[in-house]
Amino acid sequence: MNETQEDSFDGPWYKYPLMKWALISGALTIASFTLERLGLLPRSYAIPLYCIAIVVGGFHWVCEGIGELFKEKKMGIEILMAAAAVGSASLGMWDEAAFLVFLYGAAEGLEEYTYAKTKHSIKTLLELVPEEARVVRDDKEVMVRAEDLKPGEIFLVKPGESIPTDGEIIKGESNVNEAPVTGESFPVEKQVGMKVFAATLNHDGALWVRVTATIKDNTLSKIINLVSAAQERKGKTQLFIETFGYRYSPVVLIVAGILIAVPVFFGLSFDSWATKAVVFLVAAAPCALIMSTPVAVAAGIGKAGKNGVLIKGGIHLENLGKIKAVAFDKTGTLTKGQPVVTDMVALNGNESKLLQWAYAVEKLSEHPLAKAIVKKIDPLGVPILSASQFSSITGFGAKAVIASETVYVGSPELFKPFGLGKEVDSYVEKLRKEAKTIVVVGTEKALVGFFAIRDEIRPVSKEVIQRMRDLGIHAVMLTGDNKMTAETIARELGIEDVRSDLKPEQKVEAIKDIKNRYGPVVMVGDGINDAPALAEATIGIAMGTGGTDAAIEAADIALIGDDLNRIPYAIGLGKKAKRISSQNIVFSLVILAVLIPGALLGFMNVAFAVVVHETSEILAVLNGLRVGRK
Repeated sequence: MNETQEDSFDGPWYKYPLMKWALISGALTIASFTLERLGLLPRSYAIPLYCIAIVVGGFHWVCEGIGELFKEKKMGIEILMAAAAVGSASLGMWDEAAFLVFLYGAAEGLEEYTYAKTKHSIKTLLELVPEEARVVRDDKEVMVRAEDLKPGEIFLVKPGESIPTDGEIIKGESNVNEAPVTGESFPVEKQVGMKVFAATLNHDGALWVRVTATIKDNTLSKIINLVSAAQERKGKTQLFIETFGYRYSPVVLIVAGILIAVPVFFGLSFDSWATKAVVFLVAAAPCALIMSTPVAVAAGIGKAGKNGVLIKGGIHLENLGKIKAVAFDKTGTLTKGQPVVTDMVALNGNESKLLQWAYAVEKLSEHPLAKAIVKKIDPLGVPILSASQFSSITGFGAKAVIASETVYVGSPELFKPFGLGKEVDSYVEKLRKEAKTIVVVGTEKALVGFFAIRDEIRPVSKEVIQRMRDLGIHAVMLTGDNKMTAETIARELGIEDVRSDLKPEQKVEAIKDIKNRYGPVVMVGDGINDAPALAEATIGIAMGTGGTDAAIEAADIALIGDDLNRIPYAIGLGKKAKRISSQNIVFSLVILAVLIPGALLGFMNVAFAVVVHETSEILAVLNGLRVGRK
């Protein structure tokens, strides 16, 4: 089977270079054949036209086959088909030789057109990137080339404009259509601190964005590069079939040579046995088998890339079709990884003091829980107090001095040495059963109140778990969080298999255990601590937007938009690719099982063998293309 051309192609199939030459060859062949049969073209004129058709239709793939034979020392299908064409012509069957070249060239052209078209469909994403960007310099807007944008610069995107490169919003809010990058069909609400991607469309508000990646390094470029590279990486089935083809082809040529040699040693009709050898060459060439998998893989990876799922190679798409279990990290995967305040309780009517003290202390902290409290209080417009001598208390919380009084903010255990905390004990157990963390505010003498904080579950998580169940796939939660919190979240999501209090190395052991129990497993995670487990799993899926570089590097698949719905989508795509590849393999083997005995027993002629063989090849390509359709 031929390798794909490097260049992408955009246009109708009949204008693709290889298809165009094949069609010219076919037109010459059919016209010559028809005119000759009608008695309007003498044989002596028809043969030169057949020769032209053979050269036009076969030049590309014959040269490719010869190059592969001499450079890589591998005999591909092209050599078998060239030998069959030469054999047919040498026996005076010029029309059969021309038809063979035309049909084989058309089948090869269709296959390469498929690859080129898939590459182009990914590369067209680049056309969505604006050529210029509106950069803010010294409070003035300056238009520059988008490719000149550098990390740290600020650019402005007005409503209706496309975003030139990846960045983080520092001012403004809007709805952004991320469909070209993530496949998300609905606009996503964006505000300060959130990421935006190149080629996405800003809808209704102005956004000031800080550049986080150049044009060459942004998410869109990564998609294109990863998908292009992934389509070249082959799965085990494809590698096995190709290896089989390289070993099988010389055997077919040797058998054909033996068929030609038979009449020499036994005094039989040379023309009869030579014809049988040519028919055998055509019948036994495993073209449909060789292309049974690669077209489906290329179409599947390309389709996934356009829907926000980066699959790093054919073997990973192949493995997706075998998955029996999915292990989810909790924080940042099933949950948003962004704690939010769910409850505020003031003791003894001290609500104002609770808000003012908590805000003053937590404003000085970088802890995620502190940020959640500040974010909750910010819009309330409470009077701002000054805090000094801030210090964190590892594992418990923090303290600072406010108006000569030391204020503590932290877990209930932080206040136990002061003999305080009984006021919140009645709340703690109930709230912790709801997977909430308690942050208490007070002094060494009295508590003023507390906050309950929880890492919110992603809205789609429960639906995704149900879809896993519908696919017959076992869902597992792996987390370093405590047992009570983990089981609470798992119960809400409908996950029965929960493994908590896990360190990174214990997650790896858990993945091994899941493999032994259920079979091939997907691990989904986003943090550095998930990287070992991602690497150990049959398939590692990293949450692309929020995921760390270490997680994305260790994973086999990355979700660009952090959309968990893409996981069952990817598994479904893998199963579809596996099913279609299997259909092609069985179909191809049946065709060979019929054609080879028929050729050896003399039940078919060259024309019949050519038509059946090449038709099966084209059908295999068309069936493989179904993977990339909705």
